[in-house]
Amino acid sequence: MPGPKPPIIELSAAVRQELKQVATRHKTEQQKAQRARIILKAAEGKNHAEIAHELSISVDMATLWRRRWLELEPLTLEDVSVEERLEDLPRPGAPARLTAEQLCQIEQMACEAPEQAGRPISHWTNREIAAEIMARGIVERISPRHAGRLLKKGDYAPT
Repeated sequence: MPGPKPPIIELSAAVRQELKQVATRHKTEQQKAQRARIILKAAEGKNHAEIAHELSISVDMATLWRRRWLELEPLTLEDVSVEERLEDLPRPGAPARLTAEQLCQIEQMACEAPEQAGRPISHWTNREIAAEIMARGIVERISPRHAGRLLKKGDYAPT
């Protein structure tokens, strides 16, 4: 016995055309292109299972993106563009504690020779770089491990 029919998505010609462009443009992120295809199939009147089968995705994914599109439907395209409607929601988690400026200062310092900072070593260690970051007042506190992770993540070659 079939379940309830999903809500219908009605698209204007302009929105349909923009979704087709997003879905076929070579420089579009694949996730956005997939989401555009989901919305286009939903606008054709297909249910979640049909969309999932045709696009080789899960039914949950088809359901999610139809629901998200419908939630944003009351907003005008001037408020939220078609591309913005296809973006991921922000992920949960604590905000970053280091600003971009602080990260740049840390990167710049890591590229300097330790002798320039008055350190009697030939290469930066995690402990030395953390101590120098705090000594320069870039941040109040940072662990040696975190300082090392920042430099490894940025793939900087400390001198």
